[in-house]
Amino acid sequence: MKIIAVIPARYASTRFPAKLMQDLGGKTVILRTYEAAMSTNLFDDVFVVTDSDLIYNEIISNNGKAIMSIKEHESGSDRIAEAVEKIDADIIINVQGDEPFINKPPLEQIIEAFKQDVEKKIDLASLMFEIKDKSEIENPNNVKVITDQQGFALYFSRSVIPFPREENVGVRYMKHIGIYAFRKQALLDFANLPMLSLEASEKLEQLRYLEYGKRIKMIETSHASIGIDTLEDLEKARLLIK
Repeated sequence: MKIIAVIPARYASTRFPAKLMQDLGGKTVILRTYEAAMSTNLFDDVFVVTDSDLIYNEIISNNGKAIMSIKEHESGSDRIAEAVEKIDADIIINVQGDEPFINKPPLEQIIEAFKQDVEKKIDLASLMFEIKDKSEIENPNNVKVITDQQGFALYFSRSVIPFPREENVGVRYMKHIGIYAFRKQALLDFANLPMLSLEASEKLEQLRYLEYGKRIKMIETSHASIGIDTLEDLEKARLLIK
């Protein structure tokens, strides 16, 4: 089973423009993310996929592998699908470009899920962890997920799911971490399917997979990711590098 990592890397960012090219301890954020993915030794290959000449040249000039997006894309899945169409791979893992502190254990968990999936029931796999703070649960920036008894996603939402009409019934609130692993065909299928109403409403691309009947295996982890979404996040990350 050939497993590759793909890091979608847009130059523009609504909350923090050009964040991937910011300095983080003498290297750019995107280069540190690429090197962190390489250093896990979990992948047969690692690629950065970008719409930016600056990011492309940053990776190539540091002996990395990068692919330029040809088209404009609505989502990270679309960008990755275009990039991997002609690459030989069975499983593609989407690593976020703004997460230079990649945790190896949860990636190993995702890969193991596919290795155990002999009947190929899993189209995608992703991560979640429990949140208990009321403000975190109610925050629409925290995407919540609910699953069936086998751990397959039933729905993702920015709203509180499930709604706590009855309390003290053992409900756990799970936050979705946006690291995905795809079977290649599921990814290519996604790129050829139009957006439907649930995805358009919540602005969550993973809902397109569910709306078209793809199965997303959710894996619980205790390893919360550290992303760089704001200047404050970057300052915190710089303290971790020192």
